[in-house]
Amino acid sequence: MKPPSTPPSNIDELLQRCQQIAGLSLGELASLASIQVPRNLQRHKGWQGQLLELWLGATAGSKPQQDFPDLGVELKTIPIDRRWQPLETTYVCYAPLMNPPGVTWLTSNVRNKLARVLWLPIEGDREIPVSERRVANGFLWTPGEDEDALLQKDWEELTEMIVLGHVEKITARHGNALHLRPKAADGSVLTDALGPEGERIRTRPRGFYLRKNFTQTLLMRAFS
Repeated sequence: MKPPSTPPSNIDELLQRCQQIAGLSLGELASLASIQVPRNLQRHKGWQGQLLELWLGATAGSKPQQDFPDLGVELKTIPIDRRWQPLETTYVCYAPLMNPPGVTWLTSNVRNKLARVLWLPIEGDREIPVSERRVANGFLWTPGEDEDALLQKDWEELTEMIVLGHVEKITARHGNALHLRPKAADGSVLTDALGPEGERIRTRPRGFYLRKNFTQTLLMRAFS
């Protein structure tokens, strides 16, 4: 078995590829693809996502579009413990801190990324060596009306704070399903943002993340 050389042509083929790798370990998938497994993921945070993108035929890379643009599907890996609890929040996309005028929830990159998601749970307990962590069955998710409304409310509140120059007042407490966190290799990385008086300031880049309680609900619904 080898990684596919072309992206999936339809949803059925994408799900079939998920089934082919379900139950295999990251080490097995890496070996079949002639890729070296890192000892830990602290310095290689995107490694497992890139490995699974390879096996599923994702093409977007770091571009601001879905991982499977022809299918309108975004891939999100989610590390879980033995009780199927998410071990971390899920990164969605960068938050623009100098928002262009006219952006709404319907035209936002957050909604674009979350319009249709292929969730791929992976064993993530730290006591399990990276090479031995297994991939679970993937599942497709499209936000229902209530979920979309909840995400929209959080996005609008966070975006309003950014536009009004209060980005540095945003804390982890803001947002019920979606929240804002620093997104950079370290604290020395800075980007432009609006200050409270409309002036240009320098601050750490931010990213939109889904809370663990939100993704836990999706997991329970899919596998209950």
